[in-house]
Amino acid sequence: MTLEITEELIARQPPEAQAIIRALLARLAELEARLNQTPRNSSLPPSSEHPHAKPKRDLRRQRRKSGGQPGHAKHQRPLIPPEQCTDIHELKPTRCRRCGQGLAGADSQPLRHQVWELPVIRPEVIEYRRHRLVCPGCGTITCAALPPGVPESQSGPRLVAFAGLLMAFFRQSKRRTALFLETLLHQPCCPALTVKMQTQVTRALRPAYDELVATLPTQPHLGIDESPTKEAASKSWLWTFVAGLFTVFAWRDSRAATVLTELLSADYAGVVMCDRAKMYWMLGRLQWCWAHLKRDFQALADSDDGVVKRLGHDLMRPTHELFRQWSRCRDGTIGRVALKRNLEPIRHKVEGLLLRGLFSGHPQLVGMCRELYEHRRWLWTFLDDEGVEPTNNGSERALRHAVIWRKLSFGTQSRAGSRFVETMLTVIESCRQQSRNVFEYVTTAVQAHFADQPTPSLLTRV
Repeated sequence: MTLEITEELIARQPPEAQAIIRALLARLAELEARLNQTPRNSSLPPSSEHPHAKPKRDLRRQRRKSGGQPGHAKHQRPLIPPEQCTDIHELKPTRCRRCGQGLAGADSQPLRHQVWELPVIRPEVIEYRRHRLVCPGCGTITCAALPPGVPESQSGPRLVAFAGLLMAFFRQSKRRTALFLETLLHQPCCPALTVKMQTQVTRALRPAYDELVATLPTQPHLGIDESPTKEAASKSWLWTFVAGLFTVFAWRDSRAATVLTELLSADYAGVVMCDRAKMYWMLGRLQWCWAHLKRDFQALADSDDGVVKRLGHDLMRPTHELFRQWSRCRDGTIGRVALKRNLEPIRHKVEGLLLRGLFSGHPQLVGMCRELYEHRRWLWTFLDDEGVEPTNNGSERALRHAVIWRKLSFGTQSRAGSRFVETMLTVIESCRQQSRNVFEYVTTAVQAHFADQPTPSLLTRV
């Protein structure tokens, strides 16, 4: 038998029992809301949902079969010029395939078939013989110095850069990095050597990293996000700051606003695209992420409460229209003036719905709608500033590689490891933004470090 707990039933209980029952009901409602959370109506990451738990797509709309469609353009690797080939074999038939008569001559336009193959990989070992000679006059022994740029260790710049990228870019552990170098490259290596090369890469790239950090306060627009991680047994956060030309990752022990004060200063004048976390409020000029808002509105629409459900559906309709108009602006169908004109009624509609929730008296709606309405200017900053987007997807995409790395490595074990991660992630993402070859850049930086030369900057376009 099930007992329906009504207000009349609660009112018949002693005051202490009433308080306990109401607290248990509130806790039960909170737990039920958590059970109904998905990546589509909360900030849960998509990886937290089992693939079989995802809603099925409407297959009735998809009449095409998967794979290439009939009549699509053929895609194949183009042939490279003959002068770029390593070797060329001329293949000529000797006899007719029909009558067997001997054949001679050459085809002016033979069929070209190219096969790509990996060369046999052997490490390049350069030996430097440092002679020690005795002075005939005073008897002092003098040893020849290594040429500029030659490292004192046994690992060259390309090897050091490659090992660093294996650990950071390709997300391999130190043990697997050493195994890869030994098995495929025939390069003697052990986990301890990978730690040494990790330290060398960090020192080589750190000046470029510090230059980007110093430039952050001058950027007019920044997308900022953070993700929890671990350093040894301590909880940490990996912050990401996405500018137009570069991205900075910062490993910190705190998620507080002091990190923003440290890296941007309290009087930062630019616009920050972010979620609604309160540590960003001190910066003043914000653009709240509409992708986060959409998930929050979807959570309202998924509620079992009729009042909450209706407001959620009413807020989702203008939100869908906002994204449709933004997509048209982004692909060039309409300009910024038309975007602002088309979103003006959407803006009034959303703010009116927020007022409805604010004065609804519903405990689940009042607090959320009050926060959004009182700071409603942060919902529409992108309409007045051309460099601002309505979402924080830029920093979310930049952070995705770091999140996958964290899931594989479970964080770092030391401060040196954390510095390596934030430095390498910064270089990797900045090179991607600038269409640079990250291996060439890291190799050049390591070469400059070994030669005591300035580190190449990541602030200049290539």
